[in-house]
Amino acid sequence: MEIRPATKQDYDSIWEIFSNVIQRGDTYAFDPETPKADLDKYWFGSPIETFVAEEDGKILGTYILKPNQPGLGSHIANCGYMVHPDTRGKGIGSLLCLHSIKTAKEQGYRGMQFNFVVSTNEKAVKLWQKHGFAIIGTTPGGFRHRQLGFVDTYIMYRNL
Repeated sequence: MEIRPATKQDYDSIWEIFSNVIQRGDTYAFDPETPKADLDKYWFGSPIETFVAEEDGKILGTYILKPNQPGLGSHIANCGYMVHPDTRGKGIGSLLCLHSIKTAKEQGYRGMQFNFVVSTNEKAVKLWQKHGFAIIGTTPGGFRHRQLGFVDTYIMYRNL
């Protein structure tokens, strides 16, 4: 498997992953009915860098890397990760996370922060903790889960 910068040729494959993930309404704040035209601003807009995990010509997962804040907060990275539903549970999310940490360090970021980790997404919370992230804050009822109603969200951080 290769993790590489995404190209416009990857757009449809990324959309397939993105739309599948957000339609479940259990991990991302994006409206489950987000149109494909909005993928540009959420996954390809400036200053976002987009990466894909590819194996045998198939995109298995994707992540974005960007400054968490502009200007004086731009030394902290922010990422979002999505894995194709057919490849979940195979360690791809972990590999994407490790790649993003390495890439962020190489680019001079001093830390990485996830602003919105849904508390009921226990696999993601445990994965991020495994890779050195700590919960540094909680927003009570910060996410309107499609099945569970209002659930907490976490802010997670690690130094680089």
